[in-house]
Amino acid sequence: MLAKRRVTGGKVRVSFSLPGELDAEQVAVCGEFTDWEPTIAMKRSKTGEWKASVVLEAGRRYRFRYLLNGVRWENDPGADDSEPNPYGGDDSVVQV
Repeated sequence: MLAKRRVTGGKVRVSFSLPGELDAEQVAVCGEFTDWEPTIAMKRSKTGEWKASVVLEAGRRYRFRYLLNGVRWENDPGADDSEPNPYGGDDSVVQV
């Protein structure tokens, strides 16, 4: 699930969340905004959900996916859109 909140300077804070029932010990948000590196680790909240946020430039679309346990890619069913990737799958898209 995605949530967006405008911040100053033409930026938008995008919050990512996934249900706590995921079969994962580690989850990272990867995308064009991280050069697809797992640099944004998601943390478990008190309710068990996986959560992370990032500030992105407004007026753009960004591809992203979740990386579970460093090996399994998952899309966000609540993403704004999806687009085919060059590996035969799809990427989630967030519009900010």
